[in-house]
Amino acid sequence: MRGYARDFIVIVIGGGIIGLTCAWRLSQAGRDVEIFEAKRCGGEASWAAAGMLAPGGEVSVPSPLGRMMLSSLRRYPDYVGELQRESGLPIDFRQVGAVEVAFTDEEAEDLEIRAASQASLGIPSEPSSYNGFHARYYPEDSLVDPRQVVAALVKVLRQKGIKIHERNGAVSLWPDGSGFATARRDVRCDDGLLVAAGAWSGELHRSAPSTIPVKGHLASWNLGPGKLGPILRNGHTYVMQRANGVVVAGSNEERVGYFRRVRKGAIQDLRARAARLLPELGEREPDSMWTGFRPGIDADQPFIGRIPGTAAHGAFGHYRNGILLAPETGVRFVDFLAAHQTNGL
Repeated sequence: MRGYARDFIVIVIGGGIIGLTCAWRLSQAGRDVEIFEAKRCGGEASWAAAGMLAPGGEVSVPSPLGRMMLSSLRRYPDYVGELQRESGLPIDFRQVGAVEVAFTDEEAEDLEIRAASQASLGIPSEPSSYNGFHARYYPEDSLVDPRQVVAALVKVLRQKGIKIHERNGAVSLWPDGSGFATARRDVRCDDGLLVAAGAWSGELHRSAPSTIPVKGHLASWNLGPGKLGPILRNGHTYVMQRANGVVVAGSNEERVGYFRRVRKGAIQDLRARAARLLPELGEREPDSMWTGFRPGIDADQPFIGRIPGTAAHGAFGHYRNGILLAPETGVRFVDFLAAHQTNGL
């Protein structure tokens, strides 16, 4: 096995939106960085995600995770603007708002209780209606195209001369976290190592917090631009439209390991739920269907910090909100290093 070593270079394991954002912020803080991705950058959860940036649909009571979501959403305009300027690539990011629909009296009551709690957290909403049903409108909820964000991050990092190694296959951390092994080589890093491998992160070292792949189904229809304004949702069912006219509907949750196949029954159920929000979706077959693995974690918030008993760090476990939390995670990880380290990582 060929040895591989670099001094004073932070190695990032994982080329999704979290790993790439951390690498970008590390480089801006003066660190040299290299990225190792098992397959291709952004090819897993970042590719599969719809891109809904919606604390209004996720946060109900005060919590550290809720505050993190709100802070990250407020960072998004600058995050996207900076990426667009540096990369020269367009990114579909818009504050379109969201309409949360209540189809029953019980849902309407729950929605009003939640809205009152959210108002105390700084999440604004106002009474509304949709097709005769009670609803609330969340003006700050937004959307972004995650695939465009990843493309911009990759371009910016390569422009900075940062090496991105793709298609490395599975990796395992050394016991002390000072490096890792792939099928082809050992990689040692004397300056530091960051694990940001999404749902696979917890498998890389026995001391890392456990992660769980939570499968979700999504479907899309090309209905032409302008069909839909705000995001529509009911519970965890949502419908949103990207600027190119593609309407995306999601989602469900399945804990079936890394079984990728699209289940016909899951798509049928998704279509039925989505059609309650946008009836046209029940009248035609989806143009595309896919699955992705959310990085679940047995904790109330993502893990950002040192992996116990090792020299390695982690930024993973973002579950349903990896796209939303990317800007805040990049800042928090760099700040964590600055607060806890004086030499190297």
